Amino acid sequence: MTRWANPDLQSLVDLFYEEPASLATFAEVRESDLPGDYRRLLSHNAHMTVTLEEYHRSQVNVDVLAFQRTDTHYSRKIVLRRSDGAPVLFGVVRLSLNFLPVPVQSAIESQEKPLGRVLIENNILRNVKLLSLWKIVSGPELNSIFGVSDGSLLSAGAEAKECEDPVYGRTALIYCDGLPAVELLEIAKV
Repeated sequence: MTRWANPDLQSLVDLFYEEPASLATFAEVRESDLPGDYRRLLSHNAHMTVTLEEYHRSQVNVDVLAFQRTDTHYSRKIVLRRSDGAPVLFGVVRLSLNFLPVPVQSAIESQEKPLGRVLIENNILRNVKLLSLWKIVSGPELNSIFGVSDGSLLSAGAEAKECEDPVYGRTALIYCDGLPAVELLEIAKV
């Protein structure tokens, strides 16, 4: 049984994965453990949409892989892609719908724009709070999303071993108009 260092990570992964290892395995790390480009992309309290667009010098677009909606929450599993189609971020997002105006909910659920862009364009007062940083060993699905051959993740039996080039991610909260409206798992690819 996988044990998580942060229950928010587990609840986000559990939204879309019965077997979390099919996505990845996670180890919490300090900011000082992040390689330079990952530190720049992940260790901040800003929107990933803006950060990724500045880093890649390209607008990013959202590709929604799966979503769920209840009376109170909207969740989605996404990939953000540069304008050339290259994946730059995998994410799981869970929004508390009660904390967002109906037009903003509709814009998000249309799945046409990244979440950050929708919030910015609708002038929603936002405060992003970084919770944890993660060193990530990709499982088969994350390898596929990022276009990495399965050979980069070595396995011995059911036990995964670190690949030479792990990726890194973060969990964060976005407060909208002072309320904790959005939970995020964001895994970057440099």
